[in-house]
Amino acid sequence: MTTPFPFVAGQVLTAAQLNDIQNLPISDKTASYTLLATDVFKRTIMNAAGATTITVDDAIFTVGDVIQVANKGAGTCTITAGAGVTINTSGSLALAQYGGGYLLCLSASTFTFFNLGGGVSYGTATGGIGSPVAVTIGGVDYEYLQFNSTGTLTVTKAGLFDVLVVAGGGGAALGAGNGFSGGGGGGAGGIVESTIYLSADTTMTIGGGGTGGVGQTTMGNYSSVGVAGDRLLGVVGGGAGSGAGIQINPTRGTTGASGAGGGHGAGGGTLSAAGANGIIGYNGGNGSQTQGGGGGGGFSAVGANFSGNNGGAGGAGYDVSAFIGGSALFKAGGGGGGGSNGGTGGAGGSSVGGAGGNSTTGTAAAANTGSGGGGGGNTGTTTGLGGGNGGSGIIYVRFKV
Repeated sequence: MTTPFPFVAGQVLTAAQLNDIQNLPISDKTASYTLLATDVFKRTIMNAAGATTITVDDAIFTVGDVIQVANKGAGTCTITAGAGVTINTSGSLALAQYGGGYLLCLSASTFTFFNLGGGVSYGTATGGIGSPVAVTIGGVDYEYLQFNSTGTLTVTKAGLFDVLVVAGGGGAALGAGNGFSGGGGGGAGGIVESTIYLSADTTMTIGGGGTGGVGQTTMGNYSSVGVAGDRLLGVVGGGAGSGAGIQINPTRGTTGASGAGGGHGAGGGTLSAAGANGIIGYNGGNGSQTQGGGGGGGFSAVGANFSGNNGGAGGAGYDVSAFIGGSALFKAGGGGGGGSNGGTGGAGGSSVGGAGGNSTTGTAAAANTGSGGGGGGNTGTTTGLGGGNGGSGIIYVRFKV
């Protein structure tokens, strides 16, 4: 027997109901569910073969409320914070089959989850360029794997994995040979970080850098976890830089994770020299309509505008040492813009983006940095010089030990 909740004024309880007052009705769910205020009077139990969530929204419960949740299905059920909500726990919010616990409401938007067992723990795996590397971050011991090229993560124990994915950087543009112009720098590849559950071997796809040079430039390529049609995580590459007379739209770089730098205008024409927009990173810098290129956007900062005959510097990259430990290690910097005659090329963002050229070609970004290539310069004659290629991406996989 279960005691009916909530009680109402004037209700008379039987002795059996009073003796069984600790029992709550069971509320079975077979699909992802958002808790309601009335669930404080129930035991919410998930029963699904696939992955599900139980979401806790803001301003639903009052201080002191206790909400019991459990999972009896084969699929992992994850306790999920809604918008504006914080859920703290010393265990895991991902419940394996027959796991459960209770949520204690500390304020309208803050909860503590007490995991009473069955939480999904971290898994283990091998793969990438070598053996797992041991690190300690924030007092927690981890091991991580590094993928420099597409390969297989071999899961030796199913569980949670922290994954940081970097896409390829964009290629940079030609500096046109009219004695003045420099090409726009390539944009940085995107970065995404998440904790995911893996139970089987998984493909890690590393996006290549975009093509620079004297022809049509291309944006960086997508990096992902999983295969097409079953991608668990992924991110787009950086935008391609622009130069005069080569691009379909010759003065504006392409949009990517971070935007590319703008090239100079075609013969000082009226076309825009604006840098391209970034999707998840930052915008590229503006080029001059008559002279040189802007820097490509970095993942953490905008590319600089062309100024005083000098190509714009690439935007700053992202320090991945927060994820893998050790000294500062930047990825996803923007490429520098090419300079005009008598000027200099822009520096690559965080020293990982390709440097812009002036009397030289633009520098290619290093492999596995996800950075943009440097825009091409010119010799002060009729010969333009090519932009540099973008750098390929990289994936890090981390698990607790």
